[in-house]
Amino acid sequence: MKKVTGTALVTGGNRGLGLEVCRQLGRAGMRVLLTARDEAAGEQATTELRSEGLDVLFQPLDVASQESIDALAGRLERQGLRLSALVNNAGIALDGFDARVAEKTLEVNFFGALHVTERLLPLMEEHGRIVMVSSGVGELDGQSTEVRRRFDPPPPKEKLLALMHEFVQDVRSGQYSSKGWPGSAYRVSKVGLNALTRLLADELKGRHLLVNAVCPGWVRTRMGGPHASRGVEEGADTIAWAAMLPPDGATGGFFRSRKPIPW
Repeated sequence: MKKVTGTALVTGGNRGLGLEVCRQLGRAGMRVLLTARDEAAGEQATTELRSEGLDVLFQPLDVASQESIDALAGRLERQGLRLSALVNNAGIALDGFDARVAEKTLEVNFFGALHVTERLLPLMEEHGRIVMVSSGVGELDGQSTEVRRRFDPPPPKEKLLALMHEFVQDVRSGQYSSKGWPGSAYRVSKVGLNALTRLLADELKGRHLLVNAVCPGWVRTRMGGPHASRGVEEGADTIAWAAMLPPDGATGGFFRSRKPIPW
């Protein structure tokens, strides 16, 4: 693995893909800020990686809490830290499907990534990399005609946010199916995250920030289950790769196995 420098922040870094991304970035020479909502689990994961000789520090963060996000940013600002990479890995996949599940899923998977990114943007170095950990279920080819029309091309950010709230309301009112939405909050959260990636990539070109989405594939984690086809090392590889792209690297892309895939 190539040697790089700088500081990377990884959300949801205490287990699974997030933990392995922290490991791979640390092995490549980066200082890693491992964040997690569960402080005990985050500290334990950090201790594990530090025992491997990696430069890893723990920072508590609940991506669904603006107060927690602001507290993290304040700590980093006081320490004078700058970020070379931000990996929005934290995500959930809840059982069942109702308005509560839809709201909570979007709160973490979509709005969490948005709010963390927006709050940490002032700390990003020039040519920094922002990585959204997405999923193949967010590919537009697998969506209804109505969903493809709403998200391709991505609407302005205010409209995109309104669409995500609209989905939750349509689930609450029982109208989601008639409006073309799938019966999966996880799927919608990743469609939205992919649209957000494209918007941010364009918005941040002037700051020379690279913004890309990555589908890690079906990975053997607590979320993916024991029968998934990929181990965490393979699943984390493209995420870490996107977090270490050179200044002239891709932006606004969607990748699996280090190769572009359709939106």
